[in-house]
Amino acid sequence: MGMAAADAQFHVLAVDDSLLDRKLIERLLKTSSYQVTTVDSGSKALEFLGWHEDESCNSNEALASPKNHQEVDVNLVITDYCMPGMTGYDLLKKMKESSFLRNIPVVIMSSENVPSRINRCLEEGAEEFFLKPVRLSDVNKLRPHMMKAKC
Repeated sequence: MGMAAADAQFHVLAVDDSLLDRKLIERLLKTSSYQVTTVDSGSKALEFLGWHEDESCNSNEALASPKNHQEVDVNLVITDYCMPGMTGYDLLKKMKESSFLRNIPVVIMSSENVPSRINRCLEEGAEEFFLKPVRLSDVNKLRPHMMKAKC
């Protein structure tokens, strides 16, 4: 089983409100043999991951329906920082506050190089901060984070 075959089991969720950027990151990830799902907003990403608004409080309903939580086989989320509605930072925070999602590595992308923003994302638990346009050399940095999370 070559490296490409091994990586096919890694599933990356890419979040970007720009169709062009989604296509680009999808192509880069597929070039690296990852399985890719793309969504165009933070809320759709959370929905795909099976996150629920009431998850943080222990309402009986949340306990009664661990709705497809464990089945989500996303190994990493890569998200644009600047999106309408929910920014990549907001998405990162929500994931890190969730007991179900906090172990999924998150990588943030941005077309703007704003050090304070980058630091805030890294402090909040992002694994990497990529400047757009994302390159193949950036995508190559994702694998170790997924390997680490799998153990």
